[in-house]
Amino acid sequence: MRKGILAVSAASAVVLTSLTGCGSDTESSGVDIGVILPDSKTSARWETADRQYLEQAFDEAGVRADIQNAQGDKNAFQTIADQMITNGARVLLITNLDSGTGKAVIDKARSQGVTVIDYDRMTLGGGAEYYVSFDNTRVGRLQGEGLARCLSERNAQAPVVAYLNGGPTDNNAALFKSGYDGVLAPKFSSGEYVKGPDQDVPEWDNTKAGTIFEQMLTGTPNIAGVVAANDGLANAAIAVLKKQRLNGQIPVTGQDATVQGLQNVLAGDQCLTVYKAIREEARAAASLAVALFEGRTGETNGTVRDPISGSDVPSVLLEPKPIFRAEVKDVVADGFVDKAELCRDEFAQLCAENGI
Repeated sequence: MRKGILAVSAASAVVLTSLTGCGSDTESSGVDIGVILPDSKTSARWETADRQYLEQAFDEAGVRADIQNAQGDKNAFQTIADQMITNGARVLLITNLDSGTGKAVIDKARSQGVTVIDYDRMTLGGGAEYYVSFDNTRVGRLQGEGLARCLSERNAQAPVVAYLNGGPTDNNAALFKSGYDGVLAPKFSSGEYVKGPDQDVPEWDNTKAGTIFEQMLTGTPNIAGVVAANDGLANAAIAVLKKQRLNGQIPVTGQDATVQGLQNVLAGDQCLTVYKAIREEARAAASLAVALFEGRTGETNGTVRDPISGSDVPSVLLEPKPIFRAEVKDVVADGFVDKAELCRDEFAQLCAENGI
């Protein structure tokens, strides 16, 4: 994977970033680039990682950026986009709540001559000019391969594997599933593994995930492995397993390398998480946005096909990394999580034992 995919250029303008619910002077001074994040409920990453890395990148570039979070509200998402366009944004960087809402924003932006970059998840049929994300099929493959490794370590015989998939309207969830199913489906076909319950979690809602997994376990009490599409869903499943005193006995996957996910990995309750260097993703997206704002050609390293429109979207794709217990220290060393937060209380000893 090429490092520093896009160089961020410097300018003399002052950066003005706005936080949802906080005062902002962007309306009076104008906006160069608008960023809309989806929520802070489904994953902590949007506020704890993406926001700060995007702010830093735009600060270094010297452009006026307005970063807001729709907090899961589709109407707010569209209202924020309208305000950003009205305030002069020439580029929008969006992480949609669903493809319908995202497309409405993209259509409005296009009518106003505003370029849109899909950030982290693609707006299906939306027609965004660019896409910046990780190789999400690869993320899923790493989850499938990781689960297979953990089941092998337990000498599981014909284990029943359950799928706790992401939101059904999120194309990333479909890509993740395509990846892990590509690893596990041949094992189901050969009889090496047994396919268990397979359900999507609406809106990636962790509370709903807990209810769904509890029902799965009740109906299929011999579940021996769980592919959970991210760390939040994994923790929901682990909470159910803890009530049954099965945590640590049934491997569970995740992704995002959240503090909670890493703690679950250290504790042995989660098989692995998948680390996506969000700092690199955010900086690549900011670099692309700045280039487009300045009228330069956006540099990409691949394309991703939109399954709805059939078009190949110019893309910047980054490489994910599997994180088992021994690799947790790498995520800390990369500065993605704070050691003090990760290693507090009962995790202090586990951190010490694993070189953190």
